[in-house]
Amino acid sequence: MRGTQGIVALRDLESGSAFGAELESLRDRCVLIATRDQLTAALALLELDGVARRIILCTPDLKADYLPGIVSTAGADACVLDADSPLAGALELPVRVVIAPRLKPLSAQRPRRPAPTEWVLLTSGTTGAPKLVLHTLASLTFALAGQALPATPVTWSTFYDIRRYGGLQIFLRAVHLGSLVLSDPNEAVADFFGRVAAAGVTHISGTPSHWRKALMSGLTARIAPGYVRLSGEIPDQGVLDGLKAAYPQAMVAHAFASTEAGVAFEVRDGLAGFPVELVGAAGSRVELKVDEDTLRIRSGGTAQRYLGDGAEPLRGPDGFVDTGDRVEARNGRYYFLGRRGGVINVGGLKVHPEEVEAVLNSHPWVRLSLVRPRRNPITGAVVSAEVVVKDAEGAAAPPAAADLVRELTERCRQALPAHKVPAMIRIVPSLEISPSGKLVRPNA
Repeated sequence: MRGTQGIVALRDLESGSAFGAELESLRDRCVLIATRDQLTAALALLELDGVARRIILCTPDLKADYLPGIVSTAGADACVLDADSPLAGALELPVRVVIAPRLKPLSAQRPRRPAPTEWVLLTSGTTGAPKLVLHTLASLTFALAGQALPATPVTWSTFYDIRRYGGLQIFLRAVHLGSLVLSDPNEAVADFFGRVAAAGVTHISGTPSHWRKALMSGLTARIAPGYVRLSGEIPDQGVLDGLKAAYPQAMVAHAFASTEAGVAFEVRDGLAGFPVELVGAAGSRVELKVDEDTLRIRSGGTAQRYLGDGAEPLRGPDGFVDTGDRVEARNGRYYFLGRRGGVINVGGLKVHPEEVEAVLNSHPWVRLSLVRPRRNPITGAVVSAEVVVKDAEGAAAPPAAADLVRELTERCRQALPAHKVPAMIRIVPSLEISPSGKLVRPNA
């Protein structure tokens, strides 16, 4: 594993430990991992599974105000920190261990717990305190079960932080099948791609927003992966086509997964959406169904439950997880419309922002767009949009702003019902991306 803080060979964990003798102080405890550095967190996960009773993985942007509730709900009685952890001052637990991404000699064998360690992940918590989702290593690695070892070495990298579900999936794949180059949120794209290229990365993943940022940087040619993966947001055809043009030698795939439901599927045909045949497929390890236009999932990769007194059920009575993602069948394919809670109400008519964004992003000069509601005294709301334009390409330059707005408005009129056409389109230099790599939405 490679991070900005150093390199650790996984084989060295046979005789070394980031904890040293302090590892025993965490046996059978409920351990909260609150490191700043990803590589340090990765070592803690590898060493504590099978030793701790439960591990709670804090996201790097977690607010200290939420810590007391998380500690209480999860029953944490120990914490693992690094020297730069921003949460150090907010944690007072019986056992406190500080580690670094360097190995010390391991003085004894690592006896494992008789029962599997529980893994607690935090949801993004964009509208308040995050939920605590209980997994086991078996549920987290369900998508990997039965996968054959590759014929040639695999080196993974990801824009994700491994302390979120999407990044954790890549971390587990890398540990299972090869090696991993970790990203850093403060690192420029050029520096990250430089490290990725030097490591010979073959597989790389990120959200569509991560990849749009990479495409906008003009630096995609610095790496030559054989496999490019998107997840975490709805990928429209524009970003899929952009990545295929940037990496014609690569398999460009997009996956659907959530912290609660696990990994549902991966699509490798280069098209947005997913085939209708995946829903209700007999004998599938992951069962999909669509109820009231919402995708629901049941599989061995589903989390056990939410933690906390009075926590809502994670599954329905039939064992399916309601993802909250709306889908629509068209021409033998399901297309994602957006989150159920993100609908814009225009005079009683529903508008999914992602549906409008897909049309805007299909314009050859648009790199990224954000659709949001704008108050209106007659309809209650109308659709407005902000658009980031691609840089000039060689001798070609983007249209003037006024001309581009007219083109985009006409494109929307041709593709969408009248109530979904933006009443206002603004050209902006950039749009905010959250620490989880997703476009920041006002109603998220």
